[in-house]
Amino acid sequence: MHCVSQTGHANLLSVEVGSNSGLLLATDEPPAVSIVNPGARSPYLIVCDHASHRLPRALGDLGLSEDERRAHIAWDIGAASVARLLAEELDAVLFLQEYSRLVIDCNRPLTAPDSIPERTGGVVVPGNLGLTPAGAQARCYAIFHPYHEAIRHAVLTRQQQSQPTIVLSMHSFTPVLYGVARPFHAGVLYNTDSRLGLPLLQLLRAEAGLVVGDNEPYAASEASDYSIIEHAERKGNPYVEIEVRQDLIDDAPGQKEWAARLARCIVAAVAVARLG
Repeated sequence: MHCVSQTGHANLLSVEVGSNSGLLLATDEPPAVSIVNPGARSPYLIVCDHASHRLPRALGDLGLSEDERRAHIAWDIGAASVARLLAEELDAVLFLQEYSRLVIDCNRPLTAPDSIPERTGGVVVPGNLGLTPAGAQARCYAIFHPYHEAIRHAVLTRQQQSQPTIVLSMHSFTPVLYGVARPFHAGVLYNTDSRLGLPLLQLLRAEAGLVVGDNEPYAASEASDYSIIEHAERKGNPYVEIEVRQDLIDDAPGQKEWAARLARCIVAAVAVARLG
């Protein structure tokens, strides 16, 4: 089940950024996107596509248990907290996506098979089975489009004001996947533009005791990623997608440690790449 892209559909552009758009969200529910530090003047723009495990009330529990709704299949554990701290460290604007990726994955193209996943991480999502086109569109209108339109608007405004933009996409990953332990503490992801990714990879690998993946444990691509492709690579903006293992950032001390490390290494990588 896929949603309609905004391309070529002018009616979709009427979705109000930051409003409770569409029929899916009640007026007292949070909008699709929270914007932190909107007046930031640094070049850094942070996105956190999987910041929350919240479900719209209209969708109930999607047929999942509470444990399943709070597990990694629903969100990136620890990523939002690290992103908030990183925004403070870098004086960056931050965009947080406020609903679970089980509703719609805002880091997937709308044509991706797992845009609205029927099965993820070995778990069937009953509330996503047999979804009608109208049901899929409601999720697009209420969550996907407003979130990305907010980012798109910010990137365009910065461009018009001659303010440089460096996009940082914050994610986390499970220590074990399908019974196999992952050796990485973090991963640095990029597609065809490695201007920031490669120097950041080298600097993180120079940190004592860290194992850092180069496009691992996931590899970025136009088929599997949306935010860095749409708001950075296609716009010519430098970027990097960062993955940190969840057990390292599931509490406040770990989140502070990783935010400080990432801020230090990102600033150094930008200097090395002469992107600032």
